[in-house]
Amino acid sequence: MAAKLKEILIINLGLLFITINIHFFLVPNSLAAGGVSGSSILINKLMPDVSIGIIMLGLNIVLFIIGFIVIGFNFGIKTILSSFALSGYVYLFDVLFPLSQPLGDDMLIQLFIGFSFAAFGIALVFSQQASTGGTDILAMILNKYFSVNIGKAVLLCDLMIALTSVMVFGVEKGMYAVFGVCLNGLIIDYVLQQFKVRKEIVIVSEQSEEIKKYIIQVLGKGATVHYAVGGYSNDKKEVLTTVLGNKEYFKLKKFIMHLDQNCFITVHDAREAYGISLQKQVV
Repeated sequence: MAAKLKEILIINLGLLFITINIHFFLVPNSLAAGGVSGSSILINKLMPDVSIGIIMLGLNIVLFIIGFIVIGFNFGIKTILSSFALSGYVYLFDVLFPLSQPLGDDMLIQLFIGFSFAAFGIALVFSQQASTGGTDILAMILNKYFSVNIGKAVLLCDLMIALTSVMVFGVEKGMYAVFGVCLNGLIIDYVLQQFKVRKEIVIVSEQSEEIKKYIIQVLGKGATVHYAVGGYSNDKKEVLTTVLGNKEYFKLKKFIMHLDQNCFITVHDAREAYGISLQKQVV
């Protein structure tokens, strides 16, 4: 129950960050930088009396119906709920925090700040195996019938929306929107990489047995033991290797520094790690 509640909180926190970008940065600057939010901004220009949140909700319903018909029920309940919740948050922000003009004159800095919020929010949603739907559904259709890579298909859909904004908001706003789409992809990739980074720790210590027990019994992680011969002393040494998250790494480091001042440690960032035994090590 606690794990489920944590999952719901993380997804909703991510959706709030995405909403901040849409409400405070994209909509006031008329930046249709891809996705359902970008399409809704374009439609809102033609139908100014209809809330962005309501338009997003309508578009999501249409996209999910098309998705069900064309590719079946492959989205997952979390993605469906997340997309509708995002529409609700955008509508709520529009009611509670109405804006009549952009927060500033520098559109570029607003793009950076807004998409930084959005990228962090999307990474939080993705970390719980959910997404916000939208153009992801169109990308899945392109992937199914035209064998287009999902990532490229999403970028293609978003770029088409951004380019369409040239006809509605003018060339300058359209160029900013295209730049925003590219920037968004780069920031999301960077933020997601930070979520995935683990520490690969190699330890050589006279107290390796105590360290191994701490890793397994206290941290609840796994470790690999192998043996090496010292180049200077020719002594046989036990070497421990483990893969940990940042929090566990700092705990282990503190324990080792207290236990063995002469311990030799090397630490590397592990961008990706796979394997059955990894679950015990990094979950």
